[in-house]
Amino acid sequence: MAAEHVIVTSTTDSETAAGELAVKLVEERLGACAQIVGPVTSVYRWEGAVRTDREWRVEIKTTAARVPALTERIKQLHGYDLPEVIATPIEGGSADYLTWVTTETGNGG
Repeated sequence: MAAEHVIVTSTTDSETAAGELAVKLVEERLGACAQIVGPVTSVYRWEGAVRTDREWRVEIKTTAARVPALTERIKQLHGYDLPEVIATPIEGGSADYLTWVTTETGNGG
């Protein structure tokens, strides 16, 4: 059984960029809400070199149905050549909260 709700995670290079991304995605009803976490330290391989940077994580609560549109919009808005976009299923939680997520993303009627 596929999860109906997900948390989509992305990272940005500044708190300002994270805030702008979060506001835009919620305004466009691609996510019901978004939290900004950071700064975090990211260690990754890019263009053949291991790099370490400060980033801010954006966690967007949405429905599985909104993930394709949300993914595309993150790619359009993001400043990175290859932005992180990872969807993690929500397997449980408050039924009232999850209903609110569905309603706020335009999937609830």
